Amino acid sequence: MSEEQQLAKVYDPVQVEEKWYRYWEENGFFTPKVETEKKPFSIVMPPPNVTGSLHLGHAMDNALQDILTRFKRMQGYNTLWLPGTDHAGIATQAKVEEQLAREGTNRHELGREKFLERVWAWKEQYGGTITRQLRKLGASCDWSRERFTMDEGCSRAVREVFVKLYKKGLIYRGNYIVNWCSKCHTTISDIEVEHTEKEGNLWHIRYPAKDGGEGVIVATTRPETMLGDAAVAVHPEDERYSSLVGRTVILPLTDREIPIIADEYVDKEFGTGAVKITPAHDPNDFEMGLRHELPQINIMNSDAAINENGGKYQGLDRYEARRQIVKDLEELGLLVKVEQHSHAVGECYRCSTVVEPRVSKQWFVKMKPLAEPAIKVVQDGDLQFVPERFARIYISWLENIRDWCISRQLWWGHRIPVWYCQDCGAEICVKEDPVHCPKCGSNNIEQDPDVLDTWFSSGLWPFSTIGWPDQTAELKQFYPTSVLVTGRDIIFFWVARMIFMGLEFQQEVPFHKVMIHGLILDSQGRKMSKSLGNGVDPIEVINQYGADTLRFMLITGNTPGNDLRFHSERLEAARNFLNKIWNASRFVLMNLEDYENKPRGELALADQWILSRYEDTVRNITDALERYDLGEAGRILYEFIWNEYCDWYIELTKKRLYDKENSEVRNTAQSVLFEVLEGTMRLLHPFMPFLSEEIWQHLPTEGETVMLRSWPEASGYKNEQAEKEMSVVMEVIRSVRNIRAEMNVAPGRRADILLVAPETEIREMLDRGREDIRKLTVGEKITILQRLENNLPQSASAVLDGVTVYLPLKGLLDLDKEIAKVRKEIENAIAEQKRLEGKLSNPGFIGKAPEEVIAKEKEKLDTIQTRLRSLKIRLSDVADDLEK
Repeated sequence: MSEEQQLAKVYDPVQVEEKWYRYWEENGFFTPKVETEKKPFSIVMPPPNVTGSLHLGHAMDNALQDILTRFKRMQGYNTLWLPGTDHAGIATQAKVEEQLAREGTNRHELGREKFLERVWAWKEQYGGTITRQLRKLGASCDWSRERFTMDEGCSRAVREVFVKLYKKGLIYRGNYIVNWCSKCHTTISDIEVEHTEKEGNLWHIRYPAKDGGEGVIVATTRPETMLGDAAVAVHPEDERYSSLVGRTVILPLTDREIPIIADEYVDKEFGTGAVKITPAHDPNDFEMGLRHELPQINIMNSDAAINENGGKYQGLDRYEARRQIVKDLEELGLLVKVEQHSHAVGECYRCSTVVEPRVSKQWFVKMKPLAEPAIKVVQDGDLQFVPERFARIYISWLENIRDWCISRQLWWGHRIPVWYCQDCGAEICVKEDPVHCPKCGSNNIEQDPDVLDTWFSSGLWPFSTIGWPDQTAELKQFYPTSVLVTGRDIIFFWVARMIFMGLEFQQEVPFHKVMIHGLILDSQGRKMSKSLGNGVDPIEVINQYGADTLRFMLITGNTPGNDLRFHSERLEAARNFLNKIWNASRFVLMNLEDYENKPRGELALADQWILSRYEDTVRNITDALERYDLGEAGRILYEFIWNEYCDWYIELTKKRLYDKENSEVRNTAQSVLFEVLEGTMRLLHPFMPFLSEEIWQHLPTEGETVMLRSWPEASGYKNEQAEKEMSVVMEVIRSVRNIRAEMNVAPGRRADILLVAPETEIREMLDRGREDIRKLTVGEKITILQRLENNLPQSASAVLDGVTVYLPLKGLLDLDKEIAKVRKEIENAIAEQKRLEGKLSNPGFIGKAPEEVIAKEKEKLDTIQTRLRSLKIRLSDVADDLEK
């Protein structure tokens, strides 16, 4: 084999990955034609923000999708993995506004049209970062069909859906309490609000009676909103206040009178049992205000400063207003007391600004008619979550859903396709931009300034990206898609919306399976964030370790749906696995240089065993992938490659490979080595596409690429007898190796081995495996007996299932020296055990040390106790005869 045909001594991921990705993409291997005679398999990529760069969550999500895509492509499906990016309204607009601020200007000075030109230019300049990074990860998606949520086709689909829902009465405009972010200057939906438990205060404030009486004391966490109070509410069954219902009190710091009302929503046990009602600044108060026809008094501007309805506090920031109001109440003697109080505070998921509930005119989607069929398809099993537990979370959320606020006070996004006639007041909702009012004919019409929530367009992603509203060949072949792979954190943001949109406009679920994965946490179990400084850049990891190492680490060692802790040690372990495969493949290839693929001779026991184990591996990996347990599939592959193929089979074939005199024996060993390695590279390809391609291309096989080779299928070969025999032989080899290691027998020193097996079948197995045992244990004379007539002095032993292994030590060790050494080790171990026991029985240590430190000390004690037991057995073995 020439140097060009050989694998390099050391695997170079940078060179290999760049070479093969370019080859795959240039040859169109990711781009399927519509082949209606084939079974379709399709995935739409959850579109990352166009502003973004690859983070570990993206890397895991796309590695999982790529594994499924490559697996199904090799199974012969008509496979489409469709990529794309999201316009990310708030995030992208914020990036460009930051750029403008550095230039000393803002969007209002530019005007809407010029500002949007800047955003598109920014998108063109920076928007390709994440797609370039996905290529580095090895994503085998069809880049020729890449989509963007604001491209022409997706924009057309958005208009079509909005107009249809509007005409059906499912989209409406109205005053409603919304979540307002004063930093992003827009509404955000309920699920974009993150609730954090925070320490605050509960202020008890007296609202005097109109007639000069004591009035009532209310408790509030937000005294600044009292400027917009419209009532005080009590529970109708609260006897403390029954005589006050219907009367009025004076709202402190104002000259307004407000009524005392009774409503069952009030919690009698909270605070004083009397609560202030601010319909314009609290969602629950808003609903109560509607029931009691209370006025909605908005006291805040869009920047969360007090407006003209706040009297002398106008212009103050909400928190400065709070401080001033509390001070004024105290001076008036109306602040009764202040208690510390822990409560949930809603924050914007984008910028962490505390959200302000605020009444404003917005556009909404009526959710109940859309939610009901979306619940039913999951309950009926037409759409399944993997793992199943996420179905309950999904259903619970949809059963309690509020109408969806879809308007955003931004300029970047899909502008709401509604126009208002300035002459006759008509509201015009049409798919194409109108030039005049259809009611009065006036040209004086203005479009609604707001844009749609980003999730509105991404909710159409499974069908808008493959041609809808046109009935394209791609839409007919690839919709519904096969599976959606996504994180548990966007089940409500995105998954539910795709389901009800798909059912409404396609009358079919958008996908049959939803595969949910967890989040990636740091080694301490914390979310990765800039503020904690614990983030890991996947591109840096790829540059250091290679994409295959990162991919394999991210998908193994975890169960479906659970969060994954990122440990650098696991990266090292994945790289070690990759290097193990590389080195084993180099060895095999060097021993295939004269391989002629002649008919095999008689299969050795090791050949029969590895072929049987390979069959099981193919079957088990395929089953795991079909049920979306990708981590288990990776684990099975790891165990087979590392433990069975590399550590056992290759070692067992070496003697036959080196037998240049017997070409049939050598050819048979070569044939099985090649068959299993080639099949294993196909199994490995979805997980480690670059490594498997590089190795496969060096094997004596045909084809353009391993990714277009057929997925291995179990042929039904199963040799249970060979597996049973090899299991016995392997256990004996392990036990001899362990004894040699424990007794510090020099690595090259040959040793006699005595095997005692009462059953004839076991003795026959050992006899057939005699040469393998001798070779892999540095054995000398191997004796196999039914029973041991006399005790064997100065020997170490191990009792296995059906066989006892003896290793005579005489001549192997200086026994006096070994006994002294073991006794010294026992003495040290006892001292360490006492030290640890003393530490763990010390109340001062147990009371002050962190739990993880205590756990580590307990683990050390367990380890030393296990070692002590092992040392005592070892002393007994070596001192057996000398101690008598």
